[in-house]
Amino acid sequence: MADSAVIRTVAEVMSHPVVTALPSELVSNASARMRDAGVGSVVVVDGDRPIGIFTERDLIRFAASGGDPTATKVSEWMTEHPDTCEPSEPVVKAFERLSQRGYRHIPVVDRSSLVGIVTMRDLMSMARLEPVEAPGAMEAPKGLAGVIVAETEVGDVRGQEGFYHYRQYNAVELAEKRSLEDVWYLMFEGALPDAEQRAAFEAKVRPLMQVPERVKPLLPAIAAAGDTFVPLDALRTAVSIVAADANFKPSLDISLEELKENAIQICAVVPTLIMALYRLRHGADPIDPRPDLGYAANYLYMLSGDVPSPEIARAIEQYQISTIDHGFNASTFTARVITSTGADLGAAVVGAIGALSGPLHGGAPSRALDMLDAIGTPDRAEEWVRNAVLSGERIMGFGHRVYKTDDPRSLLLRSVAERLGGDLVDFAKKVERTVVDTLAELKPGRHLYTNVEFYAGVVMDRCGLPRELFTPTFASSRVIGWCANILEQAADNRIIRPSARYVGPPPPQPVPEP
Repeated sequence: MADSAVIRTVAEVMSHPVVTALPSELVSNASARMRDAGVGSVVVVDGDRPIGIFTERDLIRFAASGGDPTATKVSEWMTEHPDTCEPSEPVVKAFERLSQRGYRHIPVVDRSSLVGIVTMRDLMSMARLEPVEAPGAMEAPKGLAGVIVAETEVGDVRGQEGFYHYRQYNAVELAEKRSLEDVWYLMFEGALPDAEQRAAFEAKVRPLMQVPERVKPLLPAIAAAGDTFVPLDALRTAVSIVAADANFKPSLDISLEELKENAIQICAVVPTLIMALYRLRHGADPIDPRPDLGYAANYLYMLSGDVPSPEIARAIEQYQISTIDHGFNASTFTARVITSTGADLGAAVVGAIGALSGPLHGGAPSRALDMLDAIGTPDRAEEWVRNAVLSGERIMGFGHRVYKTDDPRSLLLRSVAERLGGDLVDFAKKVERTVVDTLAELKPGRHLYTNVEFYAGVVMDRCGLPRELFTPTFASSRVIGWCANILEQAADNRIIRPSARYVGPPPPQPVPEP
């Protein structure tokens, strides 16, 4: 109850005198009394003591039984030993009892004597009633940190161990040993494909990489929109159009097999959309994917028209595999929340793209390279890092919400970067060592490790991707993880609907006249 509330106890909202009945009275008499008084119940009494309650619900049950109301006693259909409350009981407690136990009426008793009745209608008409926590309600930390909100078979992140996995396999080991198409199949089907399954899956995916014919003419306008080109903004518009063109239906209304077909189409076409929109914005015609190239090689081919070397294609493929899924991150959770409403798969992916666009989630790879640009040369690394640490500035590409040790994705991508070689790689490794050493000196006990974005930016730069495509490249593979989670959510769905604690001015305030 708010401090400024006027009504504080049951005595101030209860109805009295109470419409009563004797246990020996007939149902017909009790129902007539309820009708005449305009109430939803009669309290059955023995003297002044309530021994039962007969409500409209009881009357409905009785009518459904086909009984004769003129030959049946109230005592045969009343609810015996009803819950009661005292006049001094806070109204919020009475409301809590009504809400949790499903009652609509509670007799009010003072020293065993019936003095009134409180109903849900009485309480709902009250002003400034404090909200009552729903059964099982709990306080969650900001950002839902550490809160388990679902069960999943898609994968998990073990931050303390520096380990994450897709299904039953180490994600880093998958990136080292398998193709992206193999991992895509694993995420959707739950097992790695054999040779025959791989060939069939690739044959199914290849034609879906083409932008639908009715969508192609719309891409130039999307790419030209806005004074500044934001690739993820353009991508989510294009994905929405593809879903509409394909007539995606609400996940609630279709089979899981149809939903999976939707997911395969979106995952296949997203890389093509990214590159088509990018080229259109820069005055070039889109390049159609080639059926003889894999997912990652096609991605690079559609940027320049040149078939990448196997080494470069493999480097991007390993980056894409490493970023397919990563637990219930912000974009994945967004996709599942939207799916939980029964929305179509396109809507869920569009929402996930929007979440990924935030710099605190997917927008950091280019910022890590921006930091390297700011440092300039290896000989300036120590001075720059020292100043940044002392001034409390954020060091981009370091630290992670989950990992408290080395980010396994960063270790993988560092090895990929080392395989590619070059001055930028050597510079990045120098900055990494400098950050770790400087923190050890200036902030003893504080450990900060590179995250996936640090070496991701280095790898993508070495492979010829422009910085404005770094986060879209993240999306080009993360869409597979989103869709795996969408399929899982839809298979065992319950709408995700948490609560919030209202902390504003106490309502309801009088609405002023205009």
